[in-house]
Amino acid sequence: MTLRDAQPGDLPAILEIYNDAVRHTTAIWNDDPVDLANRQSWFAARQAQAYPILVAVDATDRVLGYASFGDWRPFQGFRHTVEHSVYIQADQRGQGLGPRLMRALIERARQADKHVMVAAIESGNLASIRLHHQLGFQVTGQMPQVGRKFDRWLDLTFMQLLLEPAGPAANGLDRE
Repeated sequence: MTLRDAQPGDLPAILEIYNDAVRHTTAIWNDDPVDLANRQSWFAARQAQAYPILVAVDATDRVLGYASFGDWRPFQGFRHTVEHSVYIQADQRGQGLGPRLMRALIERARQADKHVMVAAIESGNLASIRLHHQLGFQVTGQMPQVGRKFDRWLDLTFMQLLLEPAGPAANGLDRE
């Protein structure tokens, strides 16, 4: 498995992973899958802002997961803060792809001179919360019942990583 920057040809696989998360998880709080034009627009917006989209690929170049970050809020005062997302193909979860993508994404945020990376995680996603803790993120807020999906209320956990000084992701743990 290798990590690389996403290319336009990766978008159908990214779309498949994204829509699987929409249909089957509470990682994305949308009810309806999106189309390829949506992912193309998202890709173009990330490129216009010089924000990375990383993909994990196998030996045949099949996309197994992806990660990206974007502006946390659209106001100038937040220009040093980004929010990230990481999605892994269902049959590849638990294989260590999430941590590898996250470490690489954190390094890219540091290279882009960002100061804070924010995670907004459905509070029941204990694996994601545990991963973020391992990477040095701290819980900064809990928002009960702010979303709804699959006929139930969802709670949101906010976590953040101060990119300076460098946390565990920059201290040699599984660095690429």
